[in-house]
Amino acid sequence: MSEEELKVLMARKKVLSYVGIATKSGKVASGEFLTEKSVKDGSACLVIVADDASDNTKKMFTNMCSFYKVPICFFETKDSLGHSMGKEFRASLAFLDKGLAQAACKQLKLAKMEVL
Repeated sequence: MSEEELKVLMARKKVLSYVGIATKSGKVASGEFLTEKSVKDGSACLVIVADDASDNTKKMFTNMCSFYKVPICFFETKDSLGHSMGKEFRASLAFLDKGLAQAACKQLKLAKMEVL
């Protein structure tokens, strides 16, 4: 494995650990309903939608986040997002803490993920 691939892998792992930290500190909204609510009420700082979420879900969150000017990223799978939260699976989640959201954004960019 090249050094660049290793950096990307470590950045992806860090994002998932930030999801776990945010969950434990109560600074994450997960699931379609709560994620949507947090975007609309202005408490969401960053939305992450699973790569394997339905096209309809991706489109809905892309449009919503664009309208409310909330950064959004398509990242990992529903299983890995849910696992990092200690739950079954999650197609979407929103960071409610600005500091954690900024840290996750930085790692997402290092992992070569596009944050819209």
